[in-house]
Amino acid sequence: MIKSKRVYDEANITDGDRVLVERSWPRGIRRSTTNIDYWIKDAGPSEELKRWYLHNPGRWAEFKERYKRELQDGRAIKKLAACIADKDPVTLLYMGSDKRRNIAAVLIEVLNSKVGKELLAKLSPYSHDHNGGIIAQAQQLT
Repeated sequence: MIKSKRVYDEANITDGDRVLVERSWPRGIRRSTTNIDYWIKDAGPSEELKRWYLHNPGRWAEFKERYKRELQDGRAIKKLAACIADKDPVTLLYMGSDKRRNIAAVLIEVLNSKVGKELLAKLSPYSHDHNGGIIAQAQQLT
């Protein structure tokens, strides 16, 4: 299962592996922290796009589309998919304060798309069920 959480929220054992998906390191958090397992810088939106958006809810739909276009070259999604492919659960960490409109929500949407699921299936000893959950492949259990 892939979920999202603010990087500033308290870590929990149910988070599984915690992956920071921002281009810049969050203020006030030490780089030596044990609460962040991986940092995929390329997964975050460009600084130009972040400045344009400024967490304005009225721009959310357009932000999502622009961000998805930035992700279309596939490098960031491949890095992220490779990082999380054999992990369950995984929590994508973001810095914004909006729990519904954030970059992790967009990344989860992309990973749950047909292309994202195909990429995860290629990289992982796990596959996804029809509801988007991760299930172990039979050959891995024997």
